[in-house]
Amino acid sequence: MQNRLLGKSGLALTEIGLGCWQLGGDFGPISEADSLAILDQAYQSGVRFYDTADVYGAGLSEQVLGKFYQQHNDICIATKVGRDASLFPGKYTKQGLQQGIESSLQRLGGDSIDLIQLHCIPYPVMQDGEVFTWLQDFKQQGLIQHYGASVESMDEAKLCLNDPQLTSLQLIINIFRQDALSEVLNLAEQKNVGVIARLPYASGLLSGAVTAQRTFADSDHRNYNQNGAAFHVGETFAGLPLEKALSLLEQLTALLPDNRSMAECTIRWLLDQPQITSVITGASKPQQINQNVTYAQQAPLSNELHTRLANFYQQHVSPWVRGNR
Repeated sequence: MQNRLLGKSGLALTEIGLGCWQLGGDFGPISEADSLAILDQAYQSGVRFYDTADVYGAGLSEQVLGKFYQQHNDICIATKVGRDASLFPGKYTKQGLQQGIESSLQRLGGDSIDLIQLHCIPYPVMQDGEVFTWLQDFKQQGLIQHYGASVESMDEAKLCLNDPQLTSLQLIINIFRQDALSEVLNLAEQKNVGVIARLPYASGLLSGAVTAQRTFADSDHRNYNQNGAAFHVGETFAGLPLEKALSLLEQLTALLPDNRSMAECTIRWLLDQPQITSVITGASKPQQINQNVTYAQQAPLSNELHTRLANFYQQHVSPWVRGNR
């Protein structure tokens, strides 16, 4: 597994990171034993970067990850703060944010948090700027080592890049959501801010896990948030209407060379962007981790294929993407 530096932080992250939302049981019940098996498989496959949040299972994901960290303290853990009901959407205070971070640290263990990320907090709160001052203070105190922001739109990403101490941006980037390439990645590189790509498979669309016949559990956001009813629409199927996305996927697959799968091209397309530090991939089964690591080790896509994918996005996908601004 190759490492890449995360912006100005000096942290070396593995190109593939493990997203730990599913360990909170938000996609359906999962035992602690199964959660630890997924974490262990990721570790055995070379993954050393794990991404979670305080609201994943109301702290359960952090708790399980903290147990794993006790035996594997060479991993890098990034967590998020700011979506808990004690803060979101309009109750942000320095004391409240600090309490949230301290609670995460208690669940995760260790002396301080490697990377804390604002968790898709409202644009006006970020625009006010005070929240970044608080994070700077927490960093100076040693509560956190570095801070970044997980955002949902291009405007939010560019706003966060105004903070000179920002270490990272976590963005929704995939073949079905490419605007960050032209609007954010070069600017982030200029600011020496690392980029963490999330939702690489567009909620399973680009991995082949979603079909017209697929049904989702009531607790699965792919059931209840297809049109942004619960949270930002871009978090589900990259903001595309599902029926249209499946049609586009069929057309897109026809553009690929016979020897490369859609899932492989999805991961390689992201890692071919030099500004991207790590790609967060979720996994509900250990074998999925092995596949993602294998994809990361394949040869880059050809320039011709990159051009083909970019043109397809602009001509056919972009007009249907919701929630990108």
